[in-house]
Amino acid sequence: MKKYIVYFLFAFGALACNSSDKTSSVANAPSPTAQPQAVPTSTAVAPPSATNSSPAESPNIKIKIVGGQPGRVRLIGMFTDQQYLADSSRMDANGEILLTNSAKNGEPFKAGLMFLALQQGGTLQLLIDKDQTFSMTTHINDLVGSMKVEGSVDNEVLYESLKMEGDLQGQINAFTEQMKSQTQGSPAYENLNTQRAALISKRKAGLEKLFQQYPNSFFTSFKRSGQNPEVKNILKSDGTVDQVAQVSAYRKEFWDNVNFADDRLLYTPVIANKLKRYINELTPQHPDSIINAASALVNKSIPYPEYFKYFANWITLNYDPKETTLMDPQAVYVYMIQNYFTKERAFWSSPAEIQGLQTRAYEMAASIVGKKGPDVTAQDHTGQMKSIYEMTAPYIIVYMYNPDCEHCQEQTPKLVTFYNEWKNKGVDIYAIAVDTEDQPWKDYIAKTGMTFTNVCDPTNRAIYAKYYVDQTPELYVLNPDRIIIGKNLKVNQIETIINQDKNN
Repeated sequence: MKKYIVYFLFAFGALACNSSDKTSSVANAPSPTAQPQAVPTSTAVAPPSATNSSPAESPNIKIKIVGGQPGRVRLIGMFTDQQYLADSSRMDANGEILLTNSAKNGEPFKAGLMFLALQQGGTLQLLIDKDQTFSMTTHINDLVGSMKVEGSVDNEVLYESLKMEGDLQGQINAFTEQMKSQTQGSPAYENLNTQRAALISKRKAGLEKLFQQYPNSFFTSFKRSGQNPEVKNILKSDGTVDQVAQVSAYRKEFWDNVNFADDRLLYTPVIANKLKRYINELTPQHPDSIINAASALVNKSIPYPEYFKYFANWITLNYDPKETTLMDPQAVYVYMIQNYFTKERAFWSSPAEIQGLQTRAYEMAASIVGKKGPDVTAQDHTGQMKSIYEMTAPYIIVYMYNPDCEHCQEQTPKLVTFYNEWKNKGVDIYAIAVDTEDQPWKDYIAKTGMTFTNVCDPTNRAIYAKYYVDQTPELYVLNPDRIIIGKNLKVNQIETIINQDKNN
């Protein structure tokens, strides 16, 4: 496999918000969990600034854990799905901990959800907002159930909800397990399901009651944002459930509970978790579906700079052609770059970075599945000019390779065999050698027995911005209308692509 660096690729770092990490601005931060059981051994950098104003108070958070063992504790903050070390302290012999952010001269902690990780194991959740003077008391054997909070309504209500949800979730899980041993639709199954549904409704009602009691709290904004929409009972004309319509309706309402004006939510795991589920699970992994879902979300976030920056970066990086196995990730990547990484919108990037990204998108744009494949005219190994559009076979394979490429050396003999079997069945091949010299190219043709059309343009001008190649070998399939029907293929996938096109 030989990799090619396209023009201005250095600018791709702009997508990561000045970070080498794929999904976050928090460089070298370990991946978090909802309840981290381990703490990173290295210290990560602090997160970037949010648009909400900084908390007014210097931290003075007192925590007492009865039965706790003396030792180091670490306060772990979050930005989207990344963790960073916000503070460290020690638990004394009385189980007491004081968090003052002394390493940063008492600078207020970033508002968001944090986790206090204990040396002996276990974690405490803390909601941090402007009021950072409060106390918490609990027992090491029941960190949630024994919790008492003074001076912080957010954390008082947080632990009230955690206790309620913990109790109900245990009962819900018990009914779920019992249902597994029953036949779906049987009276016993339906009875268990009814009892389980009643508990779920009770949990929802309990949370809603807290939301009504504390409508302006950070707790309500945080907890409400994680609530999912109701699954609608949408039926087909024959009376069966229309699952496609159900998922579509669910996806449209998925972000309704999120307040995009609240940047604090980006410093909790809820936004990253929702984004991953929305794009990777609720959206069919087809370029058109991904583009539609992505544009709906990103357009909604444009008035909210921090969300817009995060969504645009994450989705674009998630479908960078080097990072995914999606058949045509370039379609998503090109759409995101051309629509959102512009000088008017990408406020976090320099003009040079934006130009580099736009150039890369331009290079990919002509070779997206569903578009008409561009013509290429270049010189073959005998000195004659050969064109794709001169070829008359119904199906044309455009094969881009390099003689020194390891994977090309594996795929080329297979392609030769395929051609010998299919050349009388309506298939021809237009091979393009890239990044090579004249003699090694001709030697490779002779060595591999490639008798189909084989061209080379040492300047790459003949193929620039036509058939995008990031890594060789690259293989495209054009149908009788010269529409690109397949790309990023191996030889053994060509027959399937052609047969699917014929059946359509």
